[in-house]
Amino acid sequence: MKLSQGVEWMLHSVAVIAQAPTGTAVARRVLAENYDLPEAYLAKHLKALVRAGVLVATTGPTGGFRLARDPAGITALDIVEAIEGSASPFTCQEIRQRGLAATPPELCRRPCGVAAVMDRAHQAWRSTLQEVTVADLVKLTPKPLRDQLVARLSSGR
Repeated sequence: MKLSQGVEWMLHSVAVIAQAPTGTAVARRVLAENYDLPEAYLAKHLKALVRAGVLVATTGPTGGFRLARDPAGITALDIVEAIEGSASPFTCQEIRQRGLAATPPELCRRPCGVAAVMDRAHQAWRSTLQEVTVADLVKLTPKPLRDQLVARLSSGR
């Protein structure tokens, strides 16, 4: 499975936003500069997170983005699904009913073994992402980097 770069961008960006001082919105420009990302493309993903209820956008001179809820209540899965959607990356084409080895439809009432395995893998992947919160992502960032980021966000840069 391959995810778009927007997933990586937003996982990092949301972790940055989570570290902003209370009541402070992080400007799109600040996020773009922090990771040297194209601001216009970043905006598209930030809007997706607002629509998904992960972020809140504010306008004006001190506008930007804040978390819509506590970082411990936002999962990596919330972010991935806001960017990529929730559909499984595997789509069974029922090839077992085609060709010389075609299985009769009456024997295909349940998903085939391949579809079942792929569904279990998808559910395991989702479960793993569901267990990781934005608060966890922040904790995975080395403390000196967190301190440096908080200082930059506090100064508005």
